[in-house]
Amino acid sequence: MDPLKYIFQKPMPTGKLAKCQILLSEFDIIYVTQKAVKGQALVDHLVENPVLFIGEDIVESYDGWRIFFDGAANFKGVGIGAVLVSKIGQHYPVSLKLKFPCTNNMAEYETCILGLNMAIDMNIQELLVIGDSDLLVHQVQEEWATKNSKILPYLHHVQDLKKRFTKIEFRHIPRIQNEFANALATLSSMIQHPDKNFIDPILVRIHSQPSYYAYVEEETDGKP
Repeated sequence: MDPLKYIFQKPMPTGKLAKCQILLSEFDIIYVTQKAVKGQALVDHLVENPVLFIGEDIVESYDGWRIFFDGAANFKGVGIGAVLVSKIGQHYPVSLKLKFPCTNNMAEYETCILGLNMAIDMNIQELLVIGDSDLLVHQVQEEWATKNSKILPYLHHVQDLKKRFTKIEFRHIPRIQNEFANALATLSSMIQHPDKNFIDPILVRIHSQPSYYAYVEEETDGKP
């Protein structure tokens, strides 16, 4: 393509930009103006870089019983996961797969109720309930109202469960601080659970060294 023809097909810049473009055309180099950064691009950047979030670290700042919950819905199915954490940091994870039609918000309520029932079974009286569902937290705290016929029964049930505690608080956190519960929910939603077989609890360990680090190959030299 003729560079000059390309220039006249595009809106002509003025001033120094016009001079630079004409000079560059001699070398078959075409100057393209930078497009404006849209608001959505900025939002996407913040989502992909969660380190920009500055907020409270729940794990470090709270020394009582707390429950983290999350739900996951995808083309494989719907899974929910909750992690009950004791005062000394002991983790009690649980994960379920839902086999009935369920929206994302319904899944969040299902896993919240699952966590509350865990705490009730363990006779916990004071609890901090933590999730990344802003909608659920505001609805349970009666800050937002809902007329959704699918959500109202869940909301009423959570309000009834709250009465089983002497002190209960709900708090919203970013998803980056809810990774354990999110991983459990995603795992349960993706795998195909056998209907009759039992799945042992998943044991999570930490290795601080490579697996070959302690390996020693035996060599015989005729000595003890």
